[in-house]
Amino acid sequence: MNYVYPAVFYEEEGKISILLPDLGNLATFGDNVADAMRMAQDACDLYLFTALRDGESLPAPSALSKINTVAVLKDFEMESAADSAFVNMVLVDMTEYARQHSDKAVKKALSIPMWLNTLYEEKSINFSKVLQDALLAKVQRAVFSVLL
Repeated sequence: MNYVYPAVFYEEEGKISILLPDLGNLATFGDNVADAMRMAQDACDLYLFTALRDGESLPAPSALSKINTVAVLKDFEMESAADSAFVNMVLVDMTEYARQHSDKAVKKALSIPMWLNTLYEEKSINFSKVLQDALLAKVQRAVFSVLL
């Protein structure tokens, strides 16, 4: 399901700051407008995903025309940034975000040698936990090696 919320974008200290007034003045920033749009979407994704997961109701999005940049920025003593401020809608695809970030367990078939199974059962070792830890460690090493 898609959600759309207005965001106020303004320049601050060489960056683009963003406020989402309908989401408790959730704030983030980006290095440029494109990065700021991505960061606004990411912040909105996480906020809405967490609210939905926790059973909270989502706030109704304001109409784009109802957002007064001067009033929003005044709350943060940033009236001077109002001249360069603009309002844009941020689109959030909750279905895709939940698919990528859900903690829901997925069953996978696993084949291991019988002797290993016997040892694991004797030691009461949780197969799922060991596999999750090993997979996470492998992914983290792969990501880390790319960063170096």
